[in-house]
Amino acid sequence: MGEFSDQVLALFVKRAASEQGGVISGDNPAAYSAADPFKLWVIQVIIILAVTQTLGLILARIRQPRVIAEVIGGVLLGPTVLGRIPGFLPAIFPDAGMASLTLTSTIGLVFFLFLVGLEIDTRVLKRNILASTSVSLAGLIIPLGLGAALGVGIYREYISQSVNFGHFLLFVAVAIGITAFPVLCRILTELKLLDTEVGLVTLSAGIGNDVVGWVLLALTVALVNASSKLTALWILLAGVGYTIMLLAPGKWAYVWLAKRTGSLEQGSPTVFMMTVTLVIVLVSAFFTDIIGIHPIFGGFLAGLIIPHENGYAISLVEKLEDLVSILFLPIYFTLSGLKTNLSLLNEGKDWGYIVLICLVAFSSKFFSCGIAAYCGGFNWRESGAIGSLMSCKGLVELIVLNIGLQAKILDPKTFSMFVVHALILTFMTTPLVLLFYPARYRVHHKETKTLGDGSASSRALSDEDTRTRFSIVLDKIESLPAAMTLSQLLKTPSNSSSALGLSTIDEKAIEAGFEEPRLVPTSHASAISVDALRLMELTNRTSAVLRSQEADSLIHNDPVVTVYRTFGQIYNFNVTAHLSVVNFDEFPETIAHHVAETNSQMVFIPWPRGTTTTVLDEPADTTQTRTTGNPFDGIFHRTASQDQTSSVVYSEYIRKVFSKSTVDTALFVDRGAISTTGANGGTQHLFLAFFGGPDDRLALQFLVQLCRNPLVTATVIRMKKIGTTLVSPASPTLAVLSPLPHNTISAADTYYGQASTQTRMSSDIADNILWERYTKPSQTTLSHTAAALSRITFRDEASPMPLHHIVDAVKAEIRHSSHSALKSKTLIVLAGRSRRMAVESLSDELRTLRATLNGGGGGGASASSSVPRTLGDVGAALAASGVDASILVLQAAPSALS
Repeated sequence: MGEFSDQVLALFVKRAASEQGGVISGDNPAAYSAADPFKLWVIQVIIILAVTQTLGLILARIRQPRVIAEVIGGVLLGPTVLGRIPGFLPAIFPDAGMASLTLTSTIGLVFFLFLVGLEIDTRVLKRNILASTSVSLAGLIIPLGLGAALGVGIYREYISQSVNFGHFLLFVAVAIGITAFPVLCRILTELKLLDTEVGLVTLSAGIGNDVVGWVLLALTVALVNASSKLTALWILLAGVGYTIMLLAPGKWAYVWLAKRTGSLEQGSPTVFMMTVTLVIVLVSAFFTDIIGIHPIFGGFLAGLIIPHENGYAISLVEKLEDLVSILFLPIYFTLSGLKTNLSLLNEGKDWGYIVLICLVAFSSKFFSCGIAAYCGGFNWRESGAIGSLMSCKGLVELIVLNIGLQAKILDPKTFSMFVVHALILTFMTTPLVLLFYPARYRVHHKETKTLGDGSASSRALSDEDTRTRFSIVLDKIESLPAAMTLSQLLKTPSNSSSALGLSTIDEKAIEAGFEEPRLVPTSHASAISVDALRLMELTNRTSAVLRSQEADSLIHNDPVVTVYRTFGQIYNFNVTAHLSVVNFDEFPETIAHHVAETNSQMVFIPWPRGTTTTVLDEPADTTQTRTTGNPFDGIFHRTASQDQTSSVVYSEYIRKVFSKSTVDTALFVDRGAISTTGANGGTQHLFLAFFGGPDDRLALQFLVQLCRNPLVTATVIRMKKIGTTLVSPASPTLAVLSPLPHNTISAADTYYGQASTQTRMSSDIADNILWERYTKPSQTTLSHTAAALSRITFRDEASPMPLHHIVDAVKAEIRHSSHSALKSKTLIVLAGRSRRMAVESLSDELRTLRATLNGGGGGGASASSSVPRTLGDVGAALAASGVDASILVLQAAPSALS
């Protein structure tokens, strides 16, 4: 019977009762006891997790997979490093106490191979089948042959004659020829190669290579465990029969049961289906173990029967992956490191053979797969990337080596040699791929996974003032209320879609000749279209990798996308949806790239709202919903109930989006607005404090566009700061301004215009022209624009403390709305993000305002730098004041500065 089965049965052996009292009675918890091994097991696991997680954080910064940290951690804990400390290994990792760790690691390995089998989607094999088949065959035949030839020399030099020569050659051939499919998937996903021809071919070839490699390894283990050739034949026949039974009627029965329980339709396994799945995995591993094949093959086969439809496989993985990857796998690979004793490699020929193993393993894969890809039509860069990816080892290689050591095919010295080779080749993979195939040479089939008619990208641009094509970022379900609020504001009456009429200002012409602006009406403008970019974070979890692979189908079932598309259909505007699974740090680049690909004119970034409470106003027969919680409360007020880190981290992410955006960008901070529904309906009120500059001009233009909706009214105040000395354009403060991003320690900041007398005068003239154009419309102004302007109240005001004045004005607007007949009015404040080309600074007043509101306290440096750099001075002042109004912060595209 197999080792795994013996370990399971040993659990039922009755053990003596442990002494009561424990450490209170003087018991040493680190002392191993066969009757109670749990205490030492916990100590071992904690040490393993601490070492591997620390190394993982370090190596992750150079894009190395976690398995390298786990194996290196084992090497450090083993006889190579810490094992040289007298008494360390006998105290922490005694030979008698390794049984519990081995059993735990074996169980974890079975479930990990189940997840590996689950990752293999045979539908991928249908794509580029000819190219992937040629790469897969070349990556098997030549490495297997060269591996067998390598095995001859190693056998004669290191292996005992008691080991069967043929078995050893077959094992070395498999060790050289196999590709680490799980690590390969993660590298492809992290480098964003899954939607390229290189990624698809490599993934397909890796699947075929992996399956054949496991079959050959199972054959090797069967031959080693068999007492005779006839026994080996029966083992193989039993394994083949079980495989056919599991993949044919077994898979059909599992899918049928998933449908009958509703799990497949819901895209999530019920408790009953999870029970069935776990039983199948354990029984499958048990069966392959008792017939003489390693239990991991049973777990691998069980993963192949799991359906991938409707996100079922992803949901199942989410229920298992953390326990397996965080607890069980580090134990297994740390045990590999513990068995690795580099001090045994004390001769020059040992390291010579290590170099030879690395050369044979790498060159046999790299050149064979690369040449096959080149002959299949790939260029030399793509072929080099394919060859580098196919030479990856990692998890699977270490599993193979451990099986060889357990079967006594390898001795400790040769095991250590092959472990070193596996670490070196795994470490090389990502740098080589980036060297051969950097991002600028990649050809993507689809930049993102798309749902919709795609009409937005082919639609002609409208005039500068009227924006009809928008992108909106949905990175979490909490973003939906803010996204819906913004989208509803964009809706105009049906009869206005044929003639939206804001005119344009040629600022370059103004700079050159200061001529009077001409109103150019725009006719037959396109209807509003919104492209929803659904962002999902790519992590080390298997479920995240599966999401990236199955994004084509996942977008149809994603609840965030489904809800927003339904909302678009109800309000009659075009909605397309895109899905991208990337690292959180790459969100800003993904947004900028997506906006460029879809030709969007403005991108919206919703900041989710806080907690909502509903109040019934019985006399008015209305329901009022108030949102409490300010996303910056944790920064400004340091509340104990809110996580300050989340606001700061999200703030830095928003700043990077602003910095990398090439189009108009708007951040909608949905915080505390009162939305009312009832018999009287609702009217949205907007507020803008206009200081001047490109961002404020964008805010004013967009406010006028929103007011074309007859349910939207607005108040606009042109704010002047009085009682201050204007800063000369030649001053050092202005001299540092440049058209490049201004970088800070934490993140890139906004764009600034070139500081010069001409540009400042040009900006002031553009401010005056735009203000005159809206406050004193001419006869040539189109009717819809004139109707919008009639719903806007324009005022000129001045104050020595403009931020205090704005906060008071916003609060007055809120009080007016709450006491007026139109109690359904809400308030959204529009604000330009930066005070570009403005002559006075408001930062000192902002600090004073914050200190006044917080009673002299405040959020320190983070509040005075991170928040104003994200929201601008006006937005930060409103956030600090805690007014019940949402904030729409706008930044004009860099082209607005030219």
